[in-house]
Amino acid sequence: MLTLLQDVAEQVINPRFRSLQSGEVHEKAPGDLVTDADREAEVLITAALNAAYPDAVVLGEETHSADRSLMQRYIAAEHAFTVDPVDGTKNFVHGSRDHAVMVAETVGGETVRAWIWQPQHELAYVAERGAGVYRNGERVPDLAASGPVDLAGLRGHTSRRSWIGTSLGDLPPLQLTWVSCGIDYPKLVEGEADFVVYRSAAPWDHVPGTLMLREVGGAVCTSAGRPYEPRDNETGGLVAAVSQEACETVTRLLAQRRARKDAAR
Repeated sequence: MLTLLQDVAEQVINPRFRSLQSGEVHEKAPGDLVTDADREAEVLITAALNAAYPDAVVLGEETHSADRSLMQRYIAAEHAFTVDPVDGTKNFVHGSRDHAVMVAETVGGETVRAWIWQPQHELAYVAERGAGVYRNGERVPDLAASGPVDLAGLRGHTSRRSWIGTSLGDLPPLQLTWVSCGIDYPKLVEGEADFVVYRSAAPWDHVPGTLMLREVGGAVCTSAGRPYEPRDNETGGLVAAVSQEACETVTRLLAQRRARKDAAR
Protein backbone atom coordinates (compact mmCIF):
# COMPACT_ATOMS: atom_id res chain seq x y z
CA MET A 1 0.00 0.00 0.00
CA LEU A 2 2.76 2.44 0.87
CA THR A 3 4.47 1.71 -2.44
CA LEU A 4 1.17 2.43 -4.21
CA LEU A 5 0.86 5.83 -2.52
CA GLN A 6 4.47 6.67 -3.28
CA ASP A 7 4.14 5.63 -6.93
CA VAL A 8 0.93 7.61 -7.41
CA ALA A 9 2.50 10.68 -5.82
CA GLU A 10 5.51 10.38 -8.08
CA GLN A 11 3.31 9.95 -11.13
CA VAL A 12 0.66 12.69 -10.78
CA ILE A 13 1.30 14.80 -7.65
CA ASN A 14 5.00 15.61 -7.44
CA PRO A 15 5.34 16.75 -11.09
CA ARG A 16 2.72 19.43 -10.39
CA PHE A 17 4.22 20.67 -7.12
CA ARG A 18 4.93 24.38 -7.60
CA SER A 19 4.13 23.84 -11.29
CA LEU A 20 0.32 23.90 -11.31
CA GLN A 21 -1.28 25.60 -14.29
CA SER A 22 -4.35 27.79 -13.80
CA GLY A 23 -6.55 25.24 -15.54
CA GLU A 24 -5.48 22.54 -13.08
CA VAL A 25 -6.96 24.25 -9.99
CA HIS A 26 -10.72 24.29 -9.41
CA GLU A 27 -13.23 25.25 -6.72
CA LYS A 28 -15.70 22.64 -5.45
CA ALA A 29 -17.26 25.43 -3.38
CA PRO A 30 -16.06 28.95 -2.54
CA GLY A 31 -12.63 28.54 -0.97
CA ASP A 32 -12.69 24.72 -1.26
CA LEU A 33 -9.98 23.87 -3.77
CA VAL A 34 -9.34 20.73 -5.76
CA THR A 35 -6.65 20.14 -8.35
CA ASP A 36 -6.20 17.74 -11.22
CA ALA A 37 -3.57 16.06 -9.03
CA ASP A 38 -6.22 15.30 -6.37
CA ARG A 39 -8.61 13.82 -8.91
CA GLU A 40 -6.07 11.79 -10.85
CA ALA A 41 -4.41 10.43 -7.70
CA GLU A 42 -7.75 9.33 -6.29
CA VAL A 43 -8.68 7.56 -9.52
CA LEU A 44 -5.40 5.62 -9.49
CA ILE A 45 -5.55 4.68 -5.80
CA THR A 46 -9.23 3.71 -6.00
CA ALA A 47 -8.66 1.55 -9.08
CA ALA A 48 -5.87 -0.34 -7.32
CA LEU A 49 -7.99 -0.87 -4.21
CA ASN A 50 -11.00 -2.02 -6.24
CA ALA A 51 -8.82 -4.51 -8.10
CA ALA A 52 -7.32 -5.91 -4.90
CA TYR A 53 -10.48 -5.79 -2.77
CA PRO A 54 -13.51 -5.89 -5.10
CA ASP A 55 -16.01 -6.27 -2.25
CA ALA A 56 -14.75 -3.28 -0.25
CA VAL A 57 -16.26 0.21 -0.37
CA VAL A 58 -13.72 2.93 -1.18
CA LEU A 59 -14.63 6.35 0.24
CA GLY A 60 -12.57 8.91 -1.65
CA GLU A 61 -12.87 12.59 -0.83
CA GLU A 62 -13.30 13.70 -4.44
CA THR A 63 -15.64 10.86 -5.40
CA HIS A 64 -17.78 11.72 -2.38
CA SER A 65 -17.99 15.34 -3.58
CA ALA A 66 -19.68 14.08 -6.75
CA ASP A 67 -21.73 11.30 -5.13
CA ARG A 68 -22.89 12.03 -1.57
CA SER A 69 -24.60 8.61 -1.31
CA LEU A 70 -21.11 7.08 -1.11
CA MET A 71 -20.94 8.08 2.56
CA GLN A 72 -23.88 5.88 3.49
CA ARG A 73 -22.40 2.93 1.61
CA TYR A 74 -19.14 3.45 3.50
CA ILE A 75 -20.92 3.66 6.87
CA ALA A 76 -22.78 0.40 6.15
CA ALA A 77 -19.77 -1.45 4.73
CA GLU A 78 -18.17 -4.39 6.51
CA HIS A 79 -14.88 -3.70 4.70
CA ALA A 80 -13.90 -0.21 3.54
CA PHE A 81 -11.08 2.17 2.74
CA THR A 82 -10.84 5.93 3.08
CA VAL A 83 -8.73 7.83 0.54
CA ASP A 84 -7.48 11.40 0.71
CA PRO A 85 -5.40 11.81 -2.45
CA VAL A 86 -3.88 15.20 -1.57
CA ASP A 87 -4.59 16.17 2.01
CA GLY A 88 -3.75 19.84 2.39
CA THR A 89 -4.77 20.88 -1.11
CA LYS A 90 -4.52 24.60 -0.28
CA ASN A 91 -0.97 24.06 0.92
CA PHE A 92 -0.19 22.14 -2.26
CA VAL A 93 -1.67 24.90 -4.44
CA HIS A 94 0.34 27.56 -2.61
CA GLY A 95 3.60 25.65 -2.86
CA SER A 96 3.82 24.41 0.73
CA ARG A 97 5.51 21.07 1.32
CA ASP A 98 2.95 20.33 4.05
CA HIS A 99 0.61 17.97 2.21
CA ALA A 100 0.12 14.21 2.23
CA VAL A 101 -1.50 11.18 0.65
CA MET A 102 -3.60 9.14 3.10
CA VAL A 103 -5.41 5.79 3.13
CA ALA A 104 -7.03 3.86 5.98
CA GLU A 105 -8.66 0.43 6.07
CA THR A 106 -11.67 -0.40 8.25
CA VAL A 107 -13.26 -3.76 9.05
CA GLY A 108 -16.59 -3.87 10.86
CA GLY A 109 -16.37 -0.16 11.56
CA GLU A 110 -12.94 -0.43 13.21
CA THR A 111 -9.73 0.93 11.70
CA VAL A 112 -7.18 -1.84 11.24
CA ARG A 113 -4.46 -0.21 9.11
CA ALA A 114 -3.46 3.28 8.02
CA TRP A 115 -0.87 4.93 5.80
CA ILE A 116 0.30 8.54 5.47
CA TRP A 117 2.88 9.53 2.86
CA GLN A 118 4.30 13.07 2.90
CA PRO A 119 5.92 13.21 -0.54
CA GLN A 120 7.82 16.48 -0.17
CA HIS A 121 9.11 15.59 3.30
CA GLU A 122 9.74 11.98 2.21
CA LEU A 123 8.17 10.72 5.44
CA ALA A 124 6.03 7.60 5.61
CA TYR A 125 3.85 6.72 8.58
CA VAL A 126 2.32 3.24 8.74
CA ALA A 127 0.13 1.82 11.50
CA GLU A 128 -1.63 -1.45 12.22
CA ARG A 129 -4.06 -1.85 15.10
CA GLY A 130 -2.22 -3.31 18.07
CA ALA A 131 1.16 -3.16 16.34
CA GLY A 132 2.16 0.48 16.76
CA VAL A 133 3.24 3.21 14.34
CA TYR A 134 6.30 3.19 12.11
CA ARG A 135 8.00 6.25 10.64
CA ASN A 136 10.16 5.36 7.65
CA GLY A 137 10.39 1.83 9.00
CA GLU A 138 11.31 2.73 12.59
CA ARG A 139 8.81 2.34 15.41
CA VAL A 140 7.56 5.58 16.96
CA PRO A 141 7.82 5.50 20.78
CA ASP A 142 4.70 5.73 22.90
CA LEU A 143 3.97 9.28 23.97
CA ALA A 144 4.06 8.26 27.63
CA ALA A 145 7.79 7.56 27.23
CA SER A 146 8.35 11.33 27.29
CA GLY A 147 6.83 11.62 30.77
CA PRO A 148 3.44 12.85 32.02
CA VAL A 149 1.57 15.48 30.04
CA ASP A 150 1.40 18.94 31.60
CA LEU A 151 -2.37 19.41 31.57
CA ALA A 152 -2.02 23.04 32.70
CA GLY A 153 0.27 23.92 29.80
CA LEU A 154 -1.20 21.98 26.89
CA ARG A 155 0.08 23.31 23.56
CA GLY A 156 -2.94 23.57 21.28
CA HIS A 157 -3.63 24.12 17.61
CA THR A 158 -6.90 24.61 15.77
CA SER A 159 -8.27 24.57 12.25
CA ARG A 160 -10.74 27.34 13.22
CA ARG A 161 -8.90 30.44 12.04
CA SER A 162 -11.14 32.76 14.07
CA TRP A 163 -9.84 31.05 17.23
CA ILE A 164 -6.15 31.67 16.53
CA GLY A 165 -4.60 33.54 19.45
CA THR A 166 -7.46 32.80 21.83
CA SER A 167 -7.14 30.50 24.83
CA LEU A 168 -9.22 27.68 26.26
CA GLY A 169 -9.32 28.45 29.96
CA ASP A 170 -5.81 29.25 31.16
CA LEU A 171 -4.07 27.23 28.46
CA PRO A 172 -1.57 28.94 26.11
CA PRO A 173 -3.11 30.69 23.07
CA LEU A 174 -4.17 28.45 20.22
CA GLN A 175 -2.02 28.32 17.10
CA LEU A 176 -3.03 27.41 13.57
CA THR A 177 -2.63 23.78 12.57
CA TRP A 178 -0.34 22.77 9.74
CA VAL A 179 -3.51 22.93 7.58
CA SER A 180 -3.26 19.26 6.66
CA CYS A 181 -4.39 16.34 8.81
CA GLY A 182 -1.66 14.31 7.13
CA ILE A 183 0.84 16.66 8.80
CA ASP A 184 -1.09 17.44 12.01
CA TYR A 185 -1.51 13.87 13.22
CA PRO A 186 2.14 12.91 12.76
CA LYS A 187 3.06 16.08 14.71
CA LEU A 188 0.83 14.86 17.55
CA VAL A 189 2.19 11.31 17.27
CA GLU A 190 5.72 12.65 17.68
CA GLY A 191 4.81 14.99 20.54
CA GLU A 192 5.34 18.28 18.71
CA ALA A 193 1.88 19.45 19.76
CA ASP A 194 -0.45 18.40 22.59
CA PHE A 195 -3.87 18.79 21.01
CA VAL A 196 -5.72 19.97 17.93
CA VAL A 197 -9.31 21.23 17.81
CA TYR A 198 -10.94 20.47 14.45
CA ARG A 199 -14.08 21.92 12.91
CA SER A 200 -15.20 18.83 10.98
CA ALA A 201 -14.84 15.05 11.15
CA ALA A 202 -14.65 13.81 7.56
CA PRO A 203 -13.43 10.18 7.64
CA TRP A 204 -10.79 10.64 4.92
CA ASP A 205 -9.23 13.39 7.05
CA HIS A 206 -9.29 11.73 10.46
CA VAL A 207 -9.52 7.94 10.26
CA PRO A 208 -5.84 7.36 9.34
CA GLY A 209 -4.42 9.71 11.96
CA THR A 210 -6.79 8.55 14.68
CA LEU A 211 -5.43 5.01 14.49
CA MET A 212 -1.86 6.29 14.59
CA LEU A 213 -2.46 8.58 17.55
CA ARG A 214 -4.24 5.89 19.56
CA GLU A 215 -1.44 3.42 18.81
CA VAL A 216 1.03 5.66 20.66
CA GLY A 217 -1.31 6.37 23.59
CA GLY A 218 -3.20 9.41 22.34
CA ALA A 219 -6.93 9.94 21.99
CA VAL A 220 -9.43 11.43 19.54
CA CYS A 221 -12.90 12.39 20.70
CA THR A 222 -15.89 14.37 19.53
CA SER A 223 -16.58 17.80 20.96
CA ALA A 224 -19.13 16.06 23.19
CA GLY A 225 -16.36 13.94 24.69
CA ARG A 226 -17.11 10.48 23.27
CA PRO A 227 -14.46 8.52 21.33
CA TYR A 228 -14.33 9.29 17.61
CA GLU A 229 -15.19 6.32 15.42
CA PRO A 230 -14.46 5.70 11.71
CA ARG A 231 -18.14 5.85 10.81
CA ASP A 232 -18.62 9.28 12.42
CA ASN A 233 -19.23 12.12 10.00
CA GLU A 234 -21.52 14.79 11.43
CA THR A 235 -20.12 15.26 14.94
CA GLY A 236 -19.71 19.02 15.31
CA GLY A 237 -15.95 18.85 15.55
CA LEU A 238 -13.14 16.77 17.02
CA VAL A 239 -10.35 16.99 19.56
CA ALA A 240 -7.17 15.02 18.92
CA ALA A 241 -4.79 14.90 21.87
CA VAL A 242 -1.67 13.19 23.16
CA SER A 243 -3.49 11.46 26.03
CA GLN A 244 -6.99 10.63 27.18
CA GLU A 245 -6.58 13.07 30.07
CA ALA A 246 -5.58 15.85 27.68
CA CYS A 247 -8.57 15.08 25.46
CA GLU A 248 -10.92 15.22 28.46
CA THR A 249 -9.36 18.49 29.64
CA VAL A 250 -9.84 20.16 26.25
CA THR A 251 -13.41 18.90 25.73
CA ARG A 252 -14.30 20.17 29.24
CA LEU A 253 -12.87 23.59 28.42
CA LEU A 254 -14.74 23.62 25.11
CA ALA A 255 -17.99 22.82 26.94
CA GLN A 256 -17.34 25.69 29.36
CA ARG A 257 -16.69 28.01 26.42
CA ARG A 258 -19.98 27.01 24.78
CA ALA A 259 -21.85 27.48 28.06
CA ARG A 260 -20.47 31.01 28.50
CA LYS A 261 -21.42 31.93 24.93
CA ASP A 262 -24.94 30.53 25.42
CA ALA A 263 -25.35 32.46 28.68
CA ALA A 264 -24.27 35.69 26.99
CA ARG A 265 -26.96 35.44 24.30
